[in-house]
Amino acid sequence: MLTANVSAARDGAREPPEQHRIAVLLPCHNEEAAIAEVVAAFRAALPGAVVYVYDNNSTDRTIDIAQAAGAVVRRETHQGKGYVVRRMFADVDADVYVLADGDATYDAPSARMMIARLIEERLDMVVGARVDREEAAYRRGHRAGNRLLSGFVTHIFGQSFSDMLSGYRVFSRRFVKSFPVLSGGFEIESELTIHALELELPVAEVDTPYYARREGSASKLNTWRDGFRILWSILQIYRSERPLPFFTAIAIALAAIAIGLAVPIVITFMQQGNVPRFPTLILATGLMLAALLSFASALVLDTVTRGRREIKLLAYLRYNAPGDPARE
Repeated sequence: MLTANVSAARDGAREPPEQHRIAVLLPCHNEEAAIAEVVAAFRAALPGAVVYVYDNNSTDRTIDIAQAAGAVVRRETHQGKGYVVRRMFADVDADVYVLADGDATYDAPSARMMIARLIEERLDMVVGARVDREEAAYRRGHRAGNRLLSGFVTHIFGQSFSDMLSGYRVFSRRFVKSFPVLSGGFEIESELTIHALELELPVAEVDTPYYARREGSASKLNTWRDGFRILWSILQIYRSERPLPFFTAIAIALAAIAIGLAVPIVITFMQQGNVPRFPTLILATGLMLAALLSFASALVLDTVTRGRREIKLLAYLRYNAPGDPARE
């Protein structure tokens, strides 16, 4: 039933308005087996769009094949998807940006539906939630990790996407040009998601078909290594964007340990009139001081974070909403 809805929505989607400049962004590393098909598919789905392939130190024929297929090919030498996305967002000027992978796993015709929704509803990001079309398309480990991370983000920010790690997204110009890319690797999808949730930007998620990689194309994502990197990135973002609950929780934990150590000492002092365990008392005092410092840091950093959020919103509001024909 879900697959049928995907096909119906995709087939019924209107063509993107011609007055909007559309850029298709494809970060690539050793994708010679699929890149020609991907470029051709997006050129057919979006005839007026410019397809950019950013090569990330490929050792195969990715660059030559992409150029022959009609893509604009550029290079980013810093290894990692996050670095490539940072370069693409900085270099490419357009009204609507389509971000996908060069491995032919995403459905190019779905871009029409995603762009139409972005413009009609004046959104800033539309995420293509992956719907498996083949058993081998989405490994169980990746699926489980995605659900775990999505649940964690929902717990922290109160909302999330069902597929927060999807690499298939459509952005408005004001999102791309006001987004400070900090990630260097595959945690870029988490950063994009959390940035939108943190600023409460207008976003949406649509179901899109997801296919297995072509023969000869290998995934660069390591389930455990990149999963831990993504989780660590989320924790860092939580620390920087939610300092009050983060450091308050640390303060409460330290205070609880300090009280647990101090209570027996206080009882002994009240009963016997002396303090037999000075090292433990010193430790308890130090932990309580650390708890107070942690709580004070939480209050200060919360004020700083509010200021940073205001600056991000001001940078975001400098640009026109999607669907607005006026440009800077």
